[in-house]
Amino acid sequence: MEDIVPDFSVLLLMIVRVSTFFITMPLFSHRTIPAMHRIGFAVMLSWTMYYTMDVSPLAIDGEYFLLILKEALVGLLIGLSAYMMIAAIQIAGGLIDFQMGFAIANVIDPQTGAQSPLMGQYLYMFSLLLLLALNGHHLILDGIFYSYQYIPIDQLTLHFETGGLAEYMSRAFSAMFLIAFQMAMPVVATLFLVDVALGIVARTVPQLNIFVVGFPLKIGVAFIVMVVVMGVILTVVQQLFEMMLYTMRNVMTLMGGA
Repeated sequence: MEDIVPDFSVLLLMIVRVSTFFITMPLFSHRTIPAMHRIGFAVMLSWTMYYTMDVSPLAIDGEYFLLILKEALVGLLIGLSAYMMIAAIQIAGGLIDFQMGFAIANVIDPQTGAQSPLMGQYLYMFSLLLLLALNGHHLILDGIFYSYQYIPIDQLTLHFETGGLAEYMSRAFSAMFLIAFQMAMPVVATLFLVDVALGIVARTVPQLNIFVVGFPLKIGVAFIVMVVVMGVILTVVQQLFEMMLYTMRNVMTLMGGA
């Protein structure tokens, strides 16, 4: 009977890490998923992973409460590193919206509750569907499962003193913007050429109201280019998923001091 009933002190720490991981990670942190469902899934996943752990019961004292804070920080940082890479998709959509003229018509992102660019939300929804089609959500759950190999549940300290984690997160942050720029470049470059052509037309035909003609023209050209390069964009998104998993692993390695 003792082998079936889990120890509460260890199970609580696992629930804290998994539930805080679900707060920031992509897909599972979506606000359209009810909070009770996320909590129930976190408890069920923690209960399942408990039987793969070989940890002796922990004493509930002052050090135990520090372990709770450590587990919450680990879950938040791992989920944040995953979401930070996926955010490149919305940044690319924001760059496209700025050139199309859609920047004045933002929508509310149901995941964060903040304003999000139209094309960014469009690409983000397609990317989440691609993530599900590629079983990427299974790999994300594998990440939180294998995090206990890099950061043991009874390890009290995290290795922040060397500054390696901060340096790696800053490099990942700059890589995210570079990937977003690469994704948006075909559409942005095409719309730049359209702006140049409209400027030439405005100088040669002064009677033409370039603002009335240019706005729908840029929208139409942008949609045509988006249809043409959508396969390339989704290929970059697929590589972005792979980079997201590597980022999660490296963050866990740096925090665990391995």
